[in-house]
Amino acid sequence: MPAYARYTLAEFAQTDPDAVRGRLAAGHAAEGYATQRRDAVDAWDVQVDALQQMARELLLVEPLSTGWHVLLEYPIPRRARRVDAVLLAGDVIGVLELKTGRGGLTAADRRQVEDYALDLRDFHVASRGRVIVPVLLTPQHTPGVEAPGVLPGEAVQRVHVLAGPSIAQPLAEVVRSHRRIGTEPIEAASWDLGEYRPVPTIIEAAQHLYANHSVHDIARSHAGAENLTATAEAVLRVIADAQRDRGKVICFVTGVPGAGKTLAGLNIVHARGLHQDRDTLGVFLSGNGPLVRVLTEALAQDRAARLGERVGDARRRVTTFIQNVHRFLPTHTGSNAPIPPENVVVFDEAQRAWDLEQSRRKFNRELSEPEQLLGVMDRLDWAVVVALVGNGQEINTGEAGLPEWGRVLRERFPHWQVRASSEMLGTTGGAFPPLFAEGAGDVLVGADPRLHLSIPLRSFRAEAYADWVEAVLAGDEALAASIRQSLPDFPLALTRDLEAARYWLRCRARGLRRAGLIASSGSRRLRPYGLDVTAELDEAQWFLQPEDDVRSSSFLELVATEFAVQGLELDWVGLGWDADLRRVGGKWSCHRFVGTSWQRVADATRQRYLLNKYRVLLTRAREGLVIWVPPGSSADQTRPPVHYDEAAAYLAACGVGQLDP
Repeated sequence: MPAYARYTLAEFAQTDPDAVRGRLAAGHAAEGYATQRRDAVDAWDVQVDALQQMARELLLVEPLSTGWHVLLEYPIPRRARRVDAVLLAGDVIGVLELKTGRGGLTAADRRQVEDYALDLRDFHVASRGRVIVPVLLTPQHTPGVEAPGVLPGEAVQRVHVLAGPSIAQPLAEVVRSHRRIGTEPIEAASWDLGEYRPVPTIIEAAQHLYANHSVHDIARSHAGAENLTATAEAVLRVIADAQRDRGKVICFVTGVPGAGKTLAGLNIVHARGLHQDRDTLGVFLSGNGPLVRVLTEALAQDRAARLGERVGDARRRVTTFIQNVHRFLPTHTGSNAPIPPENVVVFDEAQRAWDLEQSRRKFNRELSEPEQLLGVMDRLDWAVVVALVGNGQEINTGEAGLPEWGRVLRERFPHWQVRASSEMLGTTGGAFPPLFAEGAGDVLVGADPRLHLSIPLRSFRAEAYADWVEAVLAGDEALAASIRQSLPDFPLALTRDLEAARYWLRCRARGLRRAGLIASSGSRRLRPYGLDVTAELDEAQWFLQPEDDVRSSSFLELVATEFAVQGLELDWVGLGWDADLRRVGGKWSCHRFVGTSWQRVADATRQRYLLNKYRVLLTRAREGLVIWVPPGSSADQTRPPVHYDEAAAYLAACGVGQLDP
C-alpha cells in the first residue's frame, strides 16, 4: 500500500500542480472511493502549493536535496490514516503534516504527527534503524521555528514546528542536525513499498474490521501473522462444512496471553461468508462486561465519525455485532424463547463461562453457561460455536473452566463435534486443563494444531515476555532472570515511588500511545497512596479519552483492576503491587483484606485465582511495564514494610531493573 504519489524533489518542484492533484485523486479512487471528500480536495489545493514552494526553496538552500524524495499521502494502516507528506532526506525520514488556516496548533496535532513517526519506527520494516523526525508545517502562521534539538539514542525525535511561508531553510537545518555520517541513504522506491507489519490494539482491530477493512492490513506482525491467519482459515473451513452438512460443531481456539484470540474471533465474525444472508450472521459474545462496553463505545464513536451518524444510533447498530453473553443467553433460553438469528457465535474467554452455582445465583437457572449456550444453539438446524480460550485467566469465583465444557458435551450434547488443539485435548501435557478429563464418550473429537495461537502479539517488542511472566508467577527467579536477558527491547522497571512510576510512564507514552495505572482488585492498601481499587470506573472513558481528560487512563489518576482490563491492553503500564500477593519463605503467599486486616487465603482455588489476576495484570502492556511496590509503613499494621520489601527483592531477582538509587 504505497503513497499516492512519489517524486524526487526536483521532479516535484517542476510538476504542474493540477497533475499532482490528479495523481492524489487517482490514488484515492484506487482504494475504492468513488468520489473525493470536499475537505480532502480543499486540503490538497493548499498543501500541494505549499509543499511545491518548499521543494523549490530546498533545492536552492541545500545542495544535497537533489537526491531527496517526497511521498504524498503515505498510509498508516493501523490508524486508517495517511501522512500528508514524507520527506526522505538522505538517511533521515521527515514525517510532515501541514496545518492550513490561521488557527493555533493543538496538543492533538502534536500527538498525531508524533504517533505517525512512532508507527513507522515500530511497524515499517524499511524505517528500522533510521532517524525519524515528526514535523508540523504551518505556512499561514507568523514565521517561527520550534526545534527542540536532538534526542540522543532515540529513533523518533521530538516534534518540530516550522511556521511561515518560507520553511525550507529551517527544514534543511533540521535534516542536517539529525544526519548521521557514514549512513547509507534511503532508497525511495524500496522504502515506499516496504513491508508494514502493524500490531493493533484490540480496539483498533475492531474498528478496522467493523469498517469493512481487511484483517491482512492489521495482522502482519512477524511469526504471529501466519499463526493468526491459519487459525482463522481453519475455523472458517469448519463453518463452511457445518453449513453444507447441516452439522453442529464447537471449535476451541486456544492461545497464550496476547496471542490474538480476540482478534481471530472478530475476524471470523466479519468474514464475508457470514454476511451473505440473514441465516448465516455471526455474533461476538463475551461475558467480559468492560470489554463489551469499551468495544461498543469505540465502534459507535468510529462509525458516527465515519458516516455522520448520531452516536446513539451508531451504538444500536453496533450491538448486532458484539453482545454481552449474560444478556444473549436469557433472551434465547427456554422453549418459548426466540431462536437466535445467528448460526455462528464466537464466545470470548470461554474458560470464564459461569458454572452452575454462579448461574443459579445470577439468573436462578439450573444450567451452567456452557450448557445454556449449547442448548440455545442446538435449536438451530446447523450451528458453530467458536470458543476462545485463554490459559490461566480464570480470575473469579463461578468461572467454570474447560472441564465444564467437556462434561456438558459428553453428557448432554454428544451429537456435537469438537475441533480443538492438542494443547487442550490432554495429548501434549500442555498448560491447559484437558477438555475431557474423564473421556469424550460418544463425542467425535478432531485435533487441529492450527487452533492454537502460540505467538504473543500484544508485546510486539518481545515474544518471550509471556514466558517471563510464567516464570515469575511460578516462583522460578533464576529462569525469569534468564528470560529477562533475552528481552532487551521490552522495558521493565521497578520502583518504590509512585511519582517515579508516573514520570516513567509520561516520558514514554508519546504520540497517541496510552499509559495507565492498574492493580489487582484485592489491592486495598494502595488507598493511602491515592489509588482506590474500589472506586467506580467508567472503562470506556478510561480506555478511549485523550491524555488531558481526567477520566483517561493516560491522566494516571484512576486505577483499573483486572476486571476492567482483561481482554484489553495499554501501550505502557504501571502496575501497583500490594500485599495481597507477597513472598514468604521463598514462596508466594496469597492474602485478602477483610475488615481491618489481611487474612491468608488457604483455599487452593482462590490462590489460583489470585495468581491469575496478577498474570492478567502483568500481560496488559504492549511496549513496557513499570512495577510500583509501595514502601509500606511501620506505623500502619496493614502495611508493614516487610510485606513489600520481599516482593520487591524477588522482582529485582527476576531481572526487573530498579529505578530508585
